[in-house]
Amino acid sequence: MLAKTYGSAVYGVNAYLITIEVNVTQGTKYYMVGLPDNAVKESQQRIESAIKYLGYKMPRQKTVINMAPADIRKEGAAYDLPIALGIMAASDQLSPELLDKYVIMGELALDGGLRSVKGVLPIAIEARKQGYKGFILPKSNAQEAAIVNNLDIIGVDNLQEAVDFLSGTSSIEPMESNTREIFFDTLNNYSADFEHVQGQENIKRALEIAAAGGHNVIMIGPPGAGKTMLAKRLPSILPPLTLHEALETTKIHSVAGKMPANSSLISIRPFRSPHHTISDVALVGGGGVPQPGEISLSHHGVLFLDELPEFKRSVLEVLRQPLEERRVTISRAKISVDFPANFMLIASMNPCPCGYYNHPEKECVCGPGVVQRYLNKVSGPLLDRIDLHVEVTPVSFDEMTALRKSETSESIRERVIKAREIQTERFKDESHIHSNAMMPPPMVKEVCAINPAGKTLLKTAMERLGLSARAYDRILKVSRTIADLAHSEEIKIEHLAEAIQYRSLDRENWAG
Repeated sequence: MLAKTYGSAVYGVNAYLITIEVNVTQGTKYYMVGLPDNAVKESQQRIESAIKYLGYKMPRQKTVINMAPADIRKEGAAYDLPIALGIMAASDQLSPELLDKYVIMGELALDGGLRSVKGVLPIAIEARKQGYKGFILPKSNAQEAAIVNNLDIIGVDNLQEAVDFLSGTSSIEPMESNTREIFFDTLNNYSADFEHVQGQENIKRALEIAAAGGHNVIMIGPPGAGKTMLAKRLPSILPPLTLHEALETTKIHSVAGKMPANSSLISIRPFRSPHHTISDVALVGGGGVPQPGEISLSHHGVLFLDELPEFKRSVLEVLRQPLEERRVTISRAKISVDFPANFMLIASMNPCPCGYYNHPEKECVCGPGVVQRYLNKVSGPLLDRIDLHVEVTPVSFDEMTALRKSETSESIRERVIKAREIQTERFKDESHIHSNAMMPPPMVKEVCAINPAGKTLLKTAMERLGLSARAYDRILKVSRTIADLAHSEEIKIEHLAEAIQYRSLDRENWAG
């Protein structure tokens, strides 16, 4: 007898329907075709054990399982449940009537229990798009899939519950989720706040400018100056995610298997901080069937690279294209996928190997040329793509013990939101531009026009600092953001002067 069940494969951040055909006929042996990987092939032992444990029979006749389309590779253990149900239907142990109404995914334990799987959100979206009535999946994933409306999300704990539901002997209420309520209840629920940071007012100002315009930042300072602490608080002053951005971010984390159990929606901006031993594939994404890397997991959030010169040169250089294009394309022989990568890069580094170059109190012990060699670990083209270079100095004892309260993240965020609203109005006719940092060079000339005095100042700075054309664009973009924070329609000379200050590493004599 022939039976069909329906599962799904995820490529990039999109899901594709997989038809699982099971035919039990006269003969012997068990065949699985349709480009399954080893995890799928090994499902035979898990399925047989689960079926027998629950008191059903594994057919001893010839069993052929075809996973169509046959030219797409199938990976992972998530096909266990649809294959098991297909085998039971093909061997007359389960009525096949409801099988064509549901997409089914789940990994089986040997006792028939179900373990969670990756990528259920894009699968649920595809199931609704293809007109299926519902989606049967492990109960631990049901909350995540339930944010897709007009689709019955049937969460089950084991194979027996799925069999009882499909045979009509028991009913399971579809999981329901009020997406908007969940979204607004957890919005801006950050644990770190700028209120707890004493001093460092100039760094807070730089991060406020970065948040207002979506600019990349590098902080240079001695160990213990507070670089990491300040970076971790940056998401708390960014504008809240929109519901569309939250769904897009959740989709990526779902595909990567980074969603916490029984969670549904990522409603705060992600903050990713990979270790400096990370590989280039782990950073940008890859694999046989490409998976998102850290830059995509940072989509609509912050990617923090601590101790930037300690990262391998090859790892840092792969950041160049995603920083410009806001996406990354992973190409393989048979498939090419695009992952979104619209993130803010914030990096930190010591000024030298000992960490005390330019320190107000401690003396640097690095030899001649060592500081410059250390800085050269970060290439000029990458530094050009970072808009703000900020020097962080240690906080004095008096500032640390001061009783006055620092400004809260909420009050800073209000100014950032107002600046972003100005940019939203400015770019309302541009579908792919949402902040000043995203402006292409032709638009910079139009939007960031400066008066003759400003041109003279910028020309002098360009000549003295030896800035590149890309750095010129960055200064104009940052000055436009500073003007937006000041609610100024034109870029004034003081806005331009402040933007020029944030090019520390471009100074010829900075490293001695």
